[in-house]
Amino acid sequence: MFKDLEKTGLITGAALGLTAASMLPILKSTFFTLGIIGVRGTLSLVDSTKTTLRLAKEEIEDIIAEAQFERMKNQFDQELSLMPKIEN
Repeated sequence: MFKDLEKTGLITGAALGLTAASMLPILKSTFFTLGIIGVRGTLSLVDSTKTTLRLAKEEIEDIIAEAQFERMKNQFDQELSLMPKIEN
């Protein structure tokens, strides 16, 4: 079985195996760090989105409240104009 293998192929295979084995801890820590950075980025994006949506909701509520106030004010003014005028 080993007679068919060339010496350079065997040496190259052994060297690649040792290199891969020595690089696994480095790759593991690198991917772990990248995963942490990705999760932090995702959480930051979610927080920013929540803040933006909360601000948009408040703006919409303000617009609705102002419109309701204007409608009530116009209705009150209209009712006042229908009342008989009291002269002194």
